[in-house]
Amino acid sequence: MVTTIQKWGNSQAVRLPKAILETVLLQENDTVEITAENDTIIIKKTARKRRAKKSLEERFENYTGDYKCTEYDWGKPVGREIW
Repeated sequence: MVTTIQKWGNSQAVRLPKAILETVLLQENDTVEITAENDTIIIKKTARKRRAKKSLEERFENYTGDYKCTEYDWGKPVGREIW
């Protein structure tokens, strides 16, 4: 596969096709290690484990139930706000 190095802000970037990412099981925001040897650039997956998404029950397992919803007074309208 041939691609082009393109400007990305003050850096340069190479876009990685979805098919290649799927082949090596990489997704957006995964951490990789980039090294250069002679005239070759090597991109490797890091050994860091991906965190699984927490269920609703897991997110609230340490909740003590002491939260009390209160109203906040933003003061009188300053402009053309509609209250």
